[in-house]
Amino acid sequence: MKTRYSALVSIKKDVMKKAERVFSEKKSVLERAQKALDDSFSALQEIAPLEQGQMADFLANRALLDTQRGLIQHNEAWVAFASADVEDAKEELKRAMIEYEKYNYLELQEIEKMKQAQKIKEAKELDEIALMTLKEGRVAS
Repeated sequence: MKTRYSALVSIKKDVMKKAERVFSEKKSVLERAQKALDDSFSALQEIAPLEQGQMADFLANRALLDTQRGLIQHNEAWVAFASADVEDAKEELKRAMIEYEKYNYLELQEIEKMKQAQKIKEAKELDEIALMTLKEGRVAS
C-alpha cells in the first residue's frame, strides 16, 4: 500500500544503506591501518641490534631503527584517524537508522489506519446489503 510516507521511507532506506556502506568501508580502512601497525611493530622486532662491526654499520642500523619508529608513529596516527572516522560513520549510521525506523513506523501506522478504514467501509457495505436484502424479503412476503 502506498502512503504519504512511502517516498520518505524509500529515501531514508537509501540513506541508511549508503551509511552502512560508508561504515563498512571505514571499518575496513581501520582494519588495514591496524594490520599495518602490527606489521611495523613486527618489523621493528626483527631488526637485530648490532654488538660489533664498523661505525657505518652502527649508523645504518640506527637509521633503520629510526625509520621504523617513524613508520610506527605514522601508523599509530593512521589508526587514530581511522578510529575517529569509524566512530563518525557509526554515529551517522545510527542517525540514519533512527530516521528510517521513524518513518517506517509512521508508514506502518498509516497502513494500519488505512486497513482499519477499509474494514469499516466493508462492514458498512455489508450492513447496507443486509438491510437491502432484508427489505426486499419483507416486500416480497
